[in-house]
Amino acid sequence: MKLLRIFLLSLVMVSMVGCATVIKRRVDMTPPKQSSRVIPEEQLLDVGIVVFESNIPELYDDIIEANITPEVRRAEANWIVNYAKEYLQATGNWGAVRAIPKPSLAVDVLITGGILHSDGERQVLKIKATDSRGVVWFDDIFETRASKYSYEPDAPKDVDPFQTNYRELSNELLAYQESLTPEEILEIRSTTLVRYGKAVVPEAFGDYVIEDKNGRYRLNRLPTPDDPTMSNVRQLLERELVIIDTLDESFDRFATNMDEPYWLWREGSYPIAIAFREERQRSKSRIASGVLLAIVGAYFQRQTGGLREIGGYAGVIGGGTEIVGGVHDRANAKIHQETLHEIGISASQQISPMTIELENATISLQGTFKEQYDKAIQYIRETYQKELGNTPDPDSSTDESIGEETTDEFIQDLE
Repeated sequence: MKLLRIFLLSLVMVSMVGCATVIKRRVDMTPPKQSSRVIPEEQLLDVGIVVFESNIPELYDDIIEANITPEVRRAEANWIVNYAKEYLQATGNWGAVRAIPKPSLAVDVLITGGILHSDGERQVLKIKATDSRGVVWFDDIFETRASKYSYEPDAPKDVDPFQTNYRELSNELLAYQESLTPEEILEIRSTTLVRYGKAVVPEAFGDYVIEDKNGRYRLNRLPTPDDPTMSNVRQLLERELVIIDTLDESFDRFATNMDEPYWLWREGSYPIAIAFREERQRSKSRIASGVLLAIVGAYFQRQTGGLREIGGYAGVIGGGTEIVGGVHDRANAKIHQETLHEIGISASQQISPMTIELENATISLQGTFKEQYDKAIQYIRETYQKELGNTPDPDSSTDESIGEETTDEFIQDLE
């Protein structure tokens, strides 16, 4: 009888395996924190948010397994950055906040990151913030589940379903900024200028800033206020910021064009993503419970006569049923997965690439945002060298301010 009680207890435990976990969801209307003090304009740090890594697997089967539609994921990498830019700018805690296609030395604080998961139900982002001194402010994972009420017709359209991620990003940035002294903020801004000058005119600023073995940058000395070279570097920096601002407007236009199809994609994928996740979890649970029942049932089958043997047969049959049911649930999950893929394809077909034109310059700026940026920066650097009477080496790179590429752009080259 003791063994029979164990068997019955196993049945109860198995029945509990498939129980769903209750996830509380709500529309996050909490505003971001604002600085507790009035920040003087000269202490406002400029922020650059680099287009996020899309993190698309190389293998097709892995893409399908992760519910990723490449066209949509690459578009998201641009849209999310633009939304984060607008969100941070609206707080008033920063100077200029710009979306940029790749890392640049023209900003005080650089935000990089990647999409770990994104559909209508859940968004997971890995985000890192580093200032021009090479000091990492944080390197964290932000995760939010959307509420179904976020997609209701009367839901405020200016509140993103994953607003919590952006609010927590904003608050974490502000917390670190408020931990800095005015002297440290001035050091960051000065380091930005000197590092930029060293990238453009290394022979003039070679020993002004020193990089240590940990990737930190320390100011060794500062140029004098009337240094003519630094004056030229400031002018060049302003030109580069104009280019970044022009590209930033393109990010805005792209995001505006993407808003409606992206919203519809997330709204449509919300119930399907939940169903897919639940079906997949139920499939795993039922298969696991079926195996357990079959093992316990097989043991009791060896007991001759009475309830033990009958219970053994029941366990084996019940276990087989659970395994078959689990396989069936897995097939249902596959259907939801394919539907989600189709929604993504439909949305991506409504997202069009675009080009930009720089004012007062005839420059071919077709291609991805990153390619447009590279061409424009090369143009102003070469123009700057010509103004100084220098002849740039055509084989040398004029873009020393760029680190390793971290983005995966989606916009295709245009004829």
